[in-house]
Amino acid sequence: MQEYHIRDNLHHGTVATSFSLVIICLLLYIICTKRRKEKNFKENGGKFLKNQRVRIFNEAELVKATNNYADVQKLGEGGFGSVYKGVLADNTLVAVKKFKGVDKAQMNEEFQKEIGIVSQVNHKNVVKLLGLCLETKVPLLVYELISNGTLYKHIHDKGSQILASWSNRLRIALDIALALNYLHSLADPPIIHGDVKSVNILLDNNYTAKIADFGTSVLISPGQTNILASKIQGTFGYLDPEYLMTGILTVQSDVYSFGVVLVELLTGEKPNSISSSGEKQHIIQHFISALETNNLFKILDLQATDEGEMDEIEAVAELAKACLNSMGVNRPTIKQVSDRLAMLNDHTQKSWTQQNSDETDFLLGETSQSLRKEADHRMTPSQTVISFQIENYTDSI
Repeated sequence: MQEYHIRDNLHHGTVATSFSLVIICLLLYIICTKRRKEKNFKENGGKFLKNQRVRIFNEAELVKATNNYADVQKLGEGGFGSVYKGVLADNTLVAVKKFKGVDKAQMNEEFQKEIGIVSQVNHKNVVKLLGLCLETKVPLLVYELISNGTLYKHIHDKGSQILASWSNRLRIALDIALALNYLHSLADPPIIHGDVKSVNILLDNNYTAKIADFGTSVLISPGQTNILASKIQGTFGYLDPEYLMTGILTVQSDVYSFGVVLVELLTGEKPNSISSSGEKQHIIQHFISALETNNLFKILDLQATDEGEMDEIEAVAELAKACLNSMGVNRPTIKQVSDRLAMLNDHTQKSWTQQNSDETDFLLGETSQSLRKEADHRMTPSQTVISFQIENYTDSI
């Protein structure tokens, strides 16, 4: 009996010791995790950034928002990381950019560069930064979620209806140009985006275009006009050939890339694909050739509804050609491009308004005539005489 009690006491003692070890290990884990997060927060510039006009998220709320960065939440992947869809506790939809790579120093350098750019940008046609998380090894960026996906998807998914009308294509082109004009001329300091392409242009609920992804962007210091790149960055097919040859990046490099996006909008073709006719010819050369030989409307991805639209399409095509000049100094500035597109867009809007007004007047006129005929049909002879006398009286006045 005594031996049984000894064994029982030993068993309880072992359980209590094990439980205590588990508690101690758990506390140590919590303490280490907290210290790690504090260390990351400090190393990632937390003391400075928390005083900026951006929200600081904790790691746990972003893990929960993205369902622990599940594959089904992934919106896309780029050279520096992946972007995940998330839903915050207040039901705000966000896009969380998670940098990839094992070189923490390089990733932090990319983060610091991007946060330095996007934190000062504020324009309706540029994706807005909502905040960041500094508790992770490499910080996370949290952007507003743009619900209708990329322009690339709408151009190349032939089931999309948003680009069915020329007016929508023109308005989207104008939105992009306005965003680039803001970056080049109105941001302080000015910014070269460096990777303008249809994948980096997002459409919101109203199909307003917004430029995203500043991973390859650079700030232009006072007195600078160009940047000598240590390595070529960007996307093949959209890259400025002058930048490719010299390694010198300028605002005119963005203008060239914008020209490629215009061609993509007009033709529905990918910039690095062969022409739809099957010829082994780069789509840019094919486009310029078609424009110069008066065959533009044979390669378009849309049908013009009238001569006015045909003129506008030709004007935008000529603008695209100018943007694609092989020499940057011979390209228009993005300000000149946006002004021209704004003028064309205003003309389109006025034509649309006038057309609707004419249709309304026509319908009201037909209704008025119909009602008058019906009233005349119902009039008695005496009523007809009275009406005639009133009309004559009015004429005499």
